[in-house]
Amino acid sequence: MVATLSEIRALLGDPRFNWSDPAPWIELEQELGVEFPADFREIVDAYGSISINGQLYLNHPAGHLLHSLGKDIRLDLDFWREEDMAEFLPSPVGPNPGELMPVATATTGEAVFLRVPDDPSSPWRVVVQEMDSPAWTLYEMTFSEWLLAYLKGRDVTLCSRNRAPDGPSYEFLP
Repeated sequence: MVATLSEIRALLGDPRFNWSDPAPWIELEQELGVEFPADFREIVDAYGSISINGQLYLNHPAGHLLHSLGKDIRLDLDFWREEDMAEFLPSPVGPNPGELMPVATATTGEAVFLRVPDDPSSPWRVVVQEMDSPAWTLYEMTFSEWLLAYLKGRDVTLCSRNRAPDGPSYEFLP
């Protein structure tokens, strides 16, 4: 079951970005050749480019130069396609079925990917790669389910308990 924005809002707080123009998403998706999952788009449209618990960074495609989802994805695709980095992931990065699309980072060294489903009717899954080791974890959950688990302090590779002792919070990226 896909977690809902209202469940995330109950833990993270009310969103203040509330983007409604689909143009940046359409442009980015056409450039990359992939359509992002609706739950990911809904969360990013609601909150914009933010830092969650001072640890997890999400960016919006309409973000400025410092915090642009498109810019970050392009840089991350180049980085993870390098021969010596590709071995740290379970599959190649890119827009094709089974490939990984980099969508978020963490101050603690993790990279968060969405795994493009093999079948268009299948859900996207989350893969988290730990930069300080060659380890990665596939989570059989949608992005919203994974984010909700993170906000609840569950171990989804990024652990928020020590970063959010008073509960989850976010702030806009400068």
